[in-house]
Amino acid sequence: MRIGVMSGPERGDSARKAARMLDDVRWAEEAGFDTVWVPQVPTDFDALTAIALMGSVTSRIELGTAVVPVHAQHPIALARQALSVHAAAQGRLALGVGASHHWIVRDMLGLPYEKPAAYTRDYLDVLNSAVSGNSSVDVENDTFTVHNPLGLAPVAPLPVLLAALGPVMLRVAGERADGTVLWMADERSVADHVVPRITKAAQEAGRPAPRIVAGIPVCLCRPNEVDAARERANRILGEAEISPNYQRLLAYGDARDVGDLCAAGDEASIKARFQRFADAGVTDLSVRLLPIGEGREELVASKRRTRETVAAIAAELR
Repeated sequence: MRIGVMSGPERGDSARKAARMLDDVRWAEEAGFDTVWVPQVPTDFDALTAIALMGSVTSRIELGTAVVPVHAQHPIALARQALSVHAAAQGRLALGVGASHHWIVRDMLGLPYEKPAAYTRDYLDVLNSAVSGNSSVDVENDTFTVHNPLGLAPVAPLPVLLAALGPVMLRVAGERADGTVLWMADERSVADHVVPRITKAAQEAGRPAPRIVAGIPVCLCRPNEVDAARERANRILGEAEISPNYQRLLAYGDARDVGDLCAAGDEASIKARFQRFADAGVTDLSVRLLPIGEGREELVASKRRTRETVAAIAAELR
């Protein structure tokens, strides 16, 4: 199982966000991680712009989006941007895309959110054609009629991963993508729901075994601090639970909320949780570092301890 870390804009001064993300990716590459995953927060820094910057200060580590909403721009526009970033990053982009949620697409962007799986399927027909090196994208389906010359070829194969939570979207991911990017999926939902469905769809479509990227919060702490870590995860990461998509995914597993998904405790406990995700069929783990403490100094120290522990575990499991 490959292990990567999330690095996003989070909160704070806009002028310092880029520098903080560059510091994070430098550290991740030096620590030996496989991937840095950049969330596309709907109200904040552009993930692909962040990856273009990250590519300029690194040479090895894969750089992934988790995930770019497909409704926000035409597939040709996204392909052009992704191919440009892929070239700038020397062929190290993993493009995670997704249909997002009603409260982003409909309520924030004012766009229709009807039949998101069908829309995503049609979107991927155009996107896949555009990033595969074709000199012209010629696709006609129920949503798009595209006849677009394209002179920008990929510098290396560009993996496209689809955020897929329900059965229909997992089938689309298996048929038309290189894998899936998950959030709010525990070990049982991965093993019993995600892996069988996406793998079957990929096999029937004649595609290679899909990558399965699972994102989880992680906090190194004492046993008597585990409840505090889970409570903090629920407080700062629990907004996504309002989405029916995530609620349905949680129902496939044992976790009730993001706090239950948090790998919290000592090094042995975290390593055991990582191993359970690997045993469930996860190919890539995306770690969201979760510090605990009172005040900035304690939070910074907690994050530093957690990330060093995660780096040591990643080296052991590699």
